[in-house]
Amino acid sequence: MAKMKLDFMDSPFFVDEPGNWHLKPGAPKEMQEEFEKYLAALEDENVPGTIFGNHISYPYNE
Repeated sequence: MAKMKLDFMDSPFFVDEPGNWHLKPGAPKEMQEEFEKYLAALEDENVPGTIFGNHISYPYNE
């Protein structure tokens, strides 16, 4: 994600409760897609072999 603050964060449909981010019913489809993409990107960040989303190569894997 290139932007620091995405468009959905300024929307009245966005609810930023700590630990419970969600969109209110009736949010536009494009906003829902952007929100889901953002949440998926957060999950991918800490996969094994990465630090803050950056792949770390190991000598035994090269």
